Amino acid sequence: MFEVDLMSRIPIYEQLYRKTVELVLKGVLQEGEQLPSVRSLAMELHVNPNTVAKAYSLLERDGIVCSVAGRGSFIAKPDLLQAQEKLLVDFDTAVRHALESGLTGEVLEKRLTTLLQGGEEI
Repeated sequence: MFEVDLMSRIPIYEQLYRKTVELVLKGVLQEGEQLPSVRSLAMELHVNPNTVAKAYSLLERDGIVCSVAGRGSFIAKPDLLQAQEKLLVDFDTAVRHALESGLTGEVLEKRLTTLLQGGEEI
């Protein structure tokens, strides 16, 4: 279920984060489903457990998973995920509209990069 590209420029923890979000949005991972333990996933992927722990921490921060001490990490309630999914759908719609209106992918990418780096606000 989880795979990482060790040759990718994208950090491994970010790859794990993105894959988990993708699996949740596609319905592969359901509410209440337990994620593999940090140690077992790290062993399976041949990565440092701290890398997996960082991904899980970011997932928890963003409300995608919830951690229960001594039990593990679980997929969060759908209402949190639905809000996030709606934001992504709105984002996709805005990007499509911008492309249809004549903006290039390069312009959009530059704008998004600027915003992500804390640049000018819209």
